[in-house]
Amino acid sequence: MGMVSELKCDELSHILGKSEKIREICRLIGVVAKTKATVLVQGESGTGKELVANAIHAHSLRPNKPFIKVNCAALSDTLLESELFGHRKGSFTGAIESRKGRFELADRGTILLDEIGNMSFSGQAKLLRVLQEDEIVPVGLSNPIKVDVRVIATTNVLLKKASENGAFREDLYYRLSVVTIFLPSLRERKEDIPLLVERFIQLDHCNANRRIGAVSSETMESLMSYNWPGNVRELKNVVENALIIERSDIIQSNSLPHHLFVENREKITDPEHELNLKIQLKTYERGLILKALDKANWVKTKASEFLGIDQRNLSYFIKKHHILDPEERKRTRGRL
Repeated sequence: MGMVSELKCDELSHILGKSEKIREICRLIGVVAKTKATVLVQGESGTGKELVANAIHAHSLRPNKPFIKVNCAALSDTLLESELFGHRKGSFTGAIESRKGRFELADRGTILLDEIGNMSFSGQAKLLRVLQEDEIVPVGLSNPIKVDVRVIATTNVLLKKASENGAFREDLYYRLSVVTIFLPSLRERKEDIPLLVERFIQLDHCNANRRIGAVSSETMESLMSYNWPGNVRELKNVVENALIIERSDIIQSNSLPHHLFVENREKITDPEHELNLKIQLKTYERGLILKALDKANWVKTKASEFLGIDQRNLSYFIKKHHILDPEERKRTRGRL
């Protein structure tokens, strides 16, 4: 790697970590940012794929040009072509005026195709043509329009495996993966947890004028012992939740979500916990319920939809796992 292009993690303010895995990703960002190469960023949900995409654009040769973000999972086949490539007035029912698509809006800049693994086969075929020809055809036009767009795609799906299984176009996969960046899960870089926790506390202090400035050793032990299925995003949510509940100037372990505290105790009492199916299933089930509730802002009807269960079943699981909503937790904490 050329030293001129390399970046250190402290130059990427939103990408935190001192682990070798993160340092290597920062170096790779510095190398690829100054090229026009298409980049595929892969990793589990919550690992920071969009942060990496932001960093690549910010340190590219076109940082002041448009950076257009597209959630591919939200684009149905009927909307995809118009959203990505635009349309002309009268080209279909409801097209009362001409509209530029995302690629045209991103001309001379960068486009982020988020959740590319969820794009339909029809959409994949249309996207492949754009990558091959550097041109788009808006709905209602027959002549193509040239575009100069740097493409970054992110996914929590292993696209190589998906292409081998026929779930993703192989030719598109090779077009997207000119450079591939794999983001590690948080459980693969646990040495970064203290640094991340410190930053999340600092951010909360800046935003809400909080007086909390540290975590207890027992709290940090619980955070370091947990497996973090939701990765950095989950850690951030846990810290923010603890900051709301904690009444002292140090985050104590009883301000953590119950499943973290319980899981840490189970690890201490049962060295074989990793092979204990009952414990693992219980922990996973509770974590999944909490994630759905958090995503739904504790609206139970919406959380039930995320989980694919009836709301009465959700109420059963909430009671089963002794889950308290934020207001109940505040009241409980106030009585301690």
